[in-house]
Amino acid sequence: MTPTGPTADGGLRERKKRARADAIVEAAQRLVLDRGLDAVTVEAIAEAAQISPRTFFNYFETKDDAVLGQGSFELSAEVREAFAAGGPAGQLVDDVQVLARALLDAFAGPGQDHAETVLEILQLEPRLLGRHFAWFERHKTQIVALFERRHQASPLPADPEMCAMVVFVLTRAAMDDWGRSGHQGEVGDHVARVAEQLTAILSR
Repeated sequence: MTPTGPTADGGLRERKKRARADAIVEAAQRLVLDRGLDAVTVEAIAEAAQISPRTFFNYFETKDDAVLGQGSFELSAEVREAFAAGGPAGQLVDDVQVLARALLDAFAGPGQDHAETVLEILQLEPRLLGRHFAWFERHKTQIVALFERRHQASPLPADPEMCAMVVFVLTRAAMDDWGRSGHQGEVGDHVARVAEQLTAILSR
């Protein structure tokens, strides 16, 4: 039986919103790979996605954000609450990796093809790297807040800002490692590998 009511309607709206955002990203990336970044405008992206330029800005702040698939994101309530309570493993080194993996899953967007395309575009248009890092920076407060909450349940070995930076270092290093591997597996699969390498570097 198909659910009805506010919850069902809200879920349907969210799916439609996600589908439209994905369509905008797909159109933006396809145009940039075909024409180059400078030759692509918001108007061209909107036309390809069959929306108005005004609607485009309901989803993305800039053309660059659409090309990189960088909208807003929200870590799942399950991930947030488990981490803030001192889990899911109860060991900070392991739980930080879970958080980094969740962040990469948010970045991966509609699928691994998206992540591969973003890396390809970053190689073609390295000036977008600044925008890419700025997106992570804008969402850093969300991660810092989680560490502040966790500190109340289990004291941290460093201040929340420093702990949050470790998460972002792991995500970036995992992306680079994934690229060097020829895109083997999912991006998040590489978090544990780079965490081991970073631990080995610091321990020596």
